Amino acid sequence: MAMQVKEVASLAGISIRTLHHYDDIDLLKPTEVTESGYRLYVEDDLEMLQQILLFKELGLSLKEIKAVIYDPSFNKQEALELHQQLLIEKRNRLNRMIAMTEQTIKSMKGEKPMTNKQRFEGFDFSENPYEEEAKKRWGNEKVNEANKKVRGMTKGEQADLAAEANEIYKKIAKLMNQSPSSESVQKAIQEWFHFLNRNFTTYSPEAFKGLGELYIQDERFQKNIDQFGEGLAEFLKEAMGVFADSLLNEEK
Repeated sequence: MAMQVKEVASLAGISIRTLHHYDDIDLLKPTEVTESGYRLYVEDDLEMLQQILLFKELGLSLKEIKAVIYDPSFNKQEALELHQQLLIEKRNRLNRMIAMTEQTIKSMKGEKPMTNKQRFEGFDFSENPYEEEAKKRWGNEKVNEANKKVRGMTKGEQADLAAEANEIYKKIAKLMNQSPSSESVQKAIQEWFHFLNRNFTTYSPEAFKGLGELYIQDERFQKNIDQFGEGLAEFLKEAMGVFADSLLNEEK
């Protein structure tokens, strides 16, 4: 049974505007558009939407996702199996950290002593083999490219770059009482966009928006950014999304 765009948006927990955008960029086109202009989606379309959202969870940009899912060699079942492994590993890591924090709380209350080894048992900064496999197959190309460029810099150059980035973070943090779409916030985001493109790699609007999503999906990013203001990573994601959408609208 075909579903209209409003029903699909509600089912997937995304906005109607998002589905319209996916249609506009040929990422996810409805099976049928009626004479009245209503978009109709069937089960195959919903299956494709699920894949898109799972890849977004990995931090891929829309452009990268489109290249992956429309590649003739793309295997849906294989992709789902890898997504499942990534999510299981993420759940296990969170369970370990929950257990560690519970132990710490009990130790603080004097209920149960805690060894120094137990204090850090929940942390795991080793490479996730499933994440590495995902990067190898579909890779977050822009993040990898940026990391490679930074590794090629001297310590002094890295420090200067970090200082410049921190100043922009501080500037945006001071604007968090405003809407992410406000003129002053968007001006600061434009500065961030140009900073990234000038020093790391060329970010398309989709890749820039995907990077914003990564800020809240990756705990390391979020922790680093939120030191400049609680909730800054989430605020950045929203503001970067607005900025990216405005650039995409200009291209139409």
